[in-house]
Amino acid sequence: MPRAERKGSKSGVYHVMIRGINKQCIFHDDEDYLTFLDRLIRYKKDGDFELYAYCLMNNHVHLLLREKEEAISSLMKKITVSFVYWYNNKYERTGHLFQDRFRSEPIESDAHLLTVARYIHQNPVKIGRSINNWTSYPDYFKNDGAVDTDFLLNYFSTDRNEALRQFSLFMNEKNSDSYIDVNDRKRLTDTEAEIIIKKIGNIILCQDIHLLDKKERDNILQNIKKEGASVRQIARLTGLNRAVVLNA
Repeated sequence: MPRAERKGSKSGVYHVMIRGINKQCIFHDDEDYLTFLDRLIRYKKDGDFELYAYCLMNNHVHLLLREKEEAISSLMKKITVSFVYWYNNKYERTGHLFQDRFRSEPIESDAHLLTVARYIHQNPVKIGRSINNWTSYPDYFKNDGAVDTDFLLNYFSTDRNEALRQFSLFMNEKNSDSYIDVNDRKRLTDTEAEIIIKKIGNIILCQDIHLLDKKERDNILQNIKKEGASVRQIARLTGLNRAVVLNA
């Protein structure tokens, strides 16, 4: 079956996600992260695209960028091929590292742009890490040219200090944003998640999970997450602290 044509962006702005083949780990140490960022920034400095946000996770990468003359597919090929050549040499391996086809979604509205930037910056937070952990969030305060910061900051204020204050508040705001991610499974509705929680926990109400001892509760939470319910969703439906669900 032929691949579906990639949906183009009228604005030229895309949320891009690339991941390791078979979801394998692509970053093992700081050198790996830094080398990927070096390749990313190098091509940006060549003027091929504008970069508004990034996040490097263990087995996938999120980017928020605007293509210019060169198509996004060509840009991503340059970045990934350059990194894979270095990676294979370092780890004495051959073959593919990234899944062949990167995922992307066009960004056509201001609200979509800002919430995707927040989603990207908060990716590490979902697994208990800091928003500063291999994301572009700190770059906004360093303003060293690695990221095109003015584009997003101007949505908040023309005064840079005020823009940074509002930007920080918005990027750290709790939310239920959900966009393309490494998990291909269909996102469960709350109703579907509620049924799964009750069935696996053998409980009448989702909140009854509080009545279980820690070992039994954590085992049930692990199985619920395997069924596709998100950490935020489980916490919201059961009333458990998100950290409890995350660490189960």
